[in-house]
Amino acid sequence: MKRFLILLVLLPYLSFAQIIVSNTIDKKNANFSIVGKRDVAAIFYDSSENILVKKASDFFADDIEKVSGKRPVVSFADNLQENNVIIIGTIGNNRMINQLVVEKKINLDALKGQWESFSIQTVDNPFPGVKKALVIVGSDRRGAAYGVFSISKEIGVSPWYWWADAPIVKKDEIYLEKCNYVSNGPAVKYRGIFINDESPSFRNWAVEKFGGINHKTYEKIFELLLRNRANYLWPSMWLPTMFNVDDPLNPKTADEFGIVVSTSHHEPMMRAHNEWSLFKGGAWDYQTNKKQLQYFWRGGVERNKNYESAITIGMRGDGDAGMSEGTAVDLLKTIIKDQREIIAEVTGKPAEKTPQVWAIYKEVQDYYDKGMRVDDDITILFSDDNWGNIRYLPKKEDLNRSGGYGMYYHFDYVGAPVSYKWLNTTQIERVWEQMKLTYEHGVKNLWIANVGDIKPMELPISFFMDYAWNPDAIQAEDLPKYYANWSKQQFGNEYTNEIAELLSLYTKYNARRTPEMVTPNTYSLENYREADRIVDEYNTLVEKSRKVYGKLAEKYKTAFYQLVLSPIEMSANVNEMYVAAAKNKYYGERGAASANYYADKVKELFEKDAELAKAYHELKDGKWNHMMSQTHIGYTYWDHPPLNMMPAVSYVQIHKPAELGYLLEYGKKPQWGWLGVEAQWAFSEELPQFDPINNQNYYVDIINRGEEKLNYTIKGKDNWIKLSKEQGTIQFDEKVYVSIDWEKAPKKDIIGEIIISGTGKEYVVKVPIHYTLSKASGFVENEGVIAFEAANFTRKTDSKEVHWTVVPNFGRTDSSIIVEPVTANRQTLSPNSPSIEYDFTVFKEGNLAIETYLSPTQDFHKKDGLRYAISIDEGQPQIINMNEGEVKPDYEYADWWSKSVGDHIKIKNSTHKMDKPGKHTLKIWMIDPGIVFQKFVIDAGGLKPSYLGPIESVNVKAK
Repeated sequence: MKRFLILLVLLPYLSFAQIIVSNTIDKKNANFSIVGKRDVAAIFYDSSENILVKKASDFFADDIEKVSGKRPVVSFADNLQENNVIIIGTIGNNRMINQLVVEKKINLDALKGQWESFSIQTVDNPFPGVKKALVIVGSDRRGAAYGVFSISKEIGVSPWYWWADAPIVKKDEIYLEKCNYVSNGPAVKYRGIFINDESPSFRNWAVEKFGGINHKTYEKIFELLLRNRANYLWPSMWLPTMFNVDDPLNPKTADEFGIVVSTSHHEPMMRAHNEWSLFKGGAWDYQTNKKQLQYFWRGGVERNKNYESAITIGMRGDGDAGMSEGTAVDLLKTIIKDQREIIAEVTGKPAEKTPQVWAIYKEVQDYYDKGMRVDDDITILFSDDNWGNIRYLPKKEDLNRSGGYGMYYHFDYVGAPVSYKWLNTTQIERVWEQMKLTYEHGVKNLWIANVGDIKPMELPISFFMDYAWNPDAIQAEDLPKYYANWSKQQFGNEYTNEIAELLSLYTKYNARRTPEMVTPNTYSLENYREADRIVDEYNTLVEKSRKVYGKLAEKYKTAFYQLVLSPIEMSANVNEMYVAAAKNKYYGERGAASANYYADKVKELFEKDAELAKAYHELKDGKWNHMMSQTHIGYTYWDHPPLNMMPAVSYVQIHKPAELGYLLEYGKKPQWGWLGVEAQWAFSEELPQFDPINNQNYYVDIINRGEEKLNYTIKGKDNWIKLSKEQGTIQFDEKVYVSIDWEKAPKKDIIGEIIISGTGKEYVVKVPIHYTLSKASGFVENEGVIAFEAANFTRKTDSKEVHWTVVPNFGRTDSSIIVEPVTANRQTLSPNSPSIEYDFTVFKEGNLAIETYLSPTQDFHKKDGLRYAISIDEGQPQIINMNEGEVKPDYEYADWWSKSVGDHIKIKNSTHKMDKPGKHTLKIWMIDPGIVFQKFVIDAGGLKPSYLGPIESVNVKAK
């Protein structure tokens, strides 16, 4: 009853719950005029407020001027003489706002005691002589800034207006509809980024643009953080960078912007890593050099004691490594105890009054696993495995800690198996799924993302901060809309859906395998047309993005190039280059002139890579020079090469006369390995079998083995054989596609023939068809394989407590399916367990091997692995532990880990007996939440090696 009465009291103040901006005033004159036909509202703040309130007021004036061309007056005053005023302040600290509260013209009860909340209210006749007021009140200094920037975003100033040159659309008039908006505070208390791995790109850019990684550079970064409602930073620290030393104004500037500065996982007590070398303190060893280390650490705390900061505590080895003593729990406990004494002595208050963070990163996880714990006020910062897979989440019984827990997540990484830092390779769907696990398991005090050079991580940074602010606002079904809304924010309302698709697909494709990890051997040239499909998918995106670029208004093109077109072109180019290198080897081994063409193609694409980087660097008269200078071609180890190195290619010597050769899709390989004795191509005489349900097409690859042009003909001896072309002239090679006209084909099993002729040679290729497959249901076998995407289930069974959720676009090839809630208890397997089913048809009896494609989720409970069960028809379900055999301490160098994170997939195998052909059902039973199902492949004897696996089979719907 009491809660109901409070709601009745607050109802008048909550009646207008949205921030709605328009460019025309309504007839009822209910709008607040920010910029009218003849005037612009003045901005006022109280001189006693924190400096961030003044900065926010100035930023708001700047934003209004950017949009309208008219700049508001910004001042502090007691006697307001303006028609319309904007008042910006924090609760209890602004005399004008206090007066409005006393006079009950505004109500700020909802802000009291809140963290970073804000209120936006319009008030009629607030003061004598003032017609209307727009009052922006923060529960604290950052709350006030977030309130200001929320309106800035609504009037058309993107958070990325400077960092991505997102244009600001000009408007002569700006009106805010009458509102009384009160924000919820952020779901995650501290939300920020780590500028890391920042050389050569970010560092050289900052030196050229601002003279160094100094306070001028950081002013732009801090503004970006505030506009994205972030509040936390691990600053740039790659040697020899030092945040406090390089420019003493850096920490002061951070505090003026309200940004909480800390230091990374291996930099305790507010000291940058390189400061120890500058300090010349001797051995980084607490047992032998305790006094020097304590003196060094004391200086770090002393230097920052007057600023809002979070102190990283603990100790690792010198640099990003473990201590030489190994997992010395007692020693680390002593170090932290002594560090907290230093904090208390320097600040003059109990240690628990200063925010502190203990980073559980890499080998530090071993300490935690061995039972080491710290005082409850210290935030325990867990981490992913550097590749976006959460390593550990707390148990329910451990959540009652005042310091809570945090998560350190990676969009960029330097380390095993191969560094990735050139382009954005992060799918926001994966971030959503892993950070949903994180949030729902009670990790809510600190989220920080390693973003490398900031650019080109604009999209995942936005998503990470938006999700940290309000996870409940972004459910799985909202993810496609996020791309669209982000596109609108940067590029306006035109082409929103087209741009959203481009963003969702290029990040999906890049997340399959980072560009740095692609090699000529990554994708299969021979199976499932995989390599060509990869190139075609990327180049289709290039074509679509260029079309949008051509149609966009000129003002949007610079931003679109940075955020969409450029990363697509660069990614497409690199992938095509590696496929060309693979074809160079493939055709060279088969004696085709094409080998030389593809050798030249590799060089052409390699040079184009440099041209694309140059084009990016020349944007906006060189504003972003250096940002694409990270090397990314030619990795042979985890570390980046000093220069991009073109993939190796070979040239072949060929005869002058043209000579006909051919290769068949899935054709047999020569018995003697392409020796001259097999030059008559008699080893490959038959295409795979065709059937009317799968309605396949297979190619004949016509190849020229000579220097002169080759004229060829290819014809079917039977009228039911269809060919994509029947003759041609080629310099190198050309694929002719063979399919069947089933209206004309005999209603029986039969073998047709095609004749290939040229350069005085003639070859016969058999074309077998199989017509007895008329009855099928579900996904249908083709060439001994059935494949289907996890999201395309036939049926699903939920329970009252647990349900299946499709996560759109999540995964390497389609969408994925998970279980919600993600904190559900482990289920005991029973006939009523939540399950998903897939109908399929096979044509022969025998054992079936099933490959289940899963996201490479780690055993974040650190218990006994995440489990599911799998069965066919009424067979006994097999329980599969997706983490079985994963040895944890040296995970970063384990083969299983390197493969799963490099492939961005984990494949689990099971074998099932099949007594008869026909229709069957694959059933997946939920046991543990946290598993992401992407795809299933059933091997009925024909599975061939590839990176992504077979494409999805034909799905015949039951009638």
